[in-house]
Amino acid sequence: MTTTDKNRELPPKTCTIERLVTVKRDVENVIKGIKTATRRNGRYADIGEVMDLNGYQFVVHNVYSQSLGEMKDEHAQQEGYESLEKYKENILKLHPGMPWSPKMKVWVHEFSPLQK
Repeated sequence: MTTTDKNRELPPKTCTIERLVTVKRDVENVIKGIKTATRRNGRYADIGEVMDLNGYQFVVHNVYSQSLGEMKDEHAQQEGYESLEKYKENILKLHPGMPWSPKMKVWVHEFSPLQK
């Protein structure tokens, strides 16, 4: 699934938006507009919620569940990587011992700069 009905109910958040993007490289890539989505094993934000990164604000405009097996290069590019293979390499490096399971579900959080 790559889109969501914004009116449907989402399950409760499992963490806070402040923890959505924390890796320095990722923060920099969000600010530069290179990274426009983050996948997490839990739901960290609601649609319409605002994330502050170093004084720059970004609004979450889509939240949906996706299996790792559904990911394609275009999804990895949302994450700031040139290909799915590069994204996969980085994720497995960040989480030693974690297998890449195509059936594993993650929460996708898509965001864009907040227009003032």
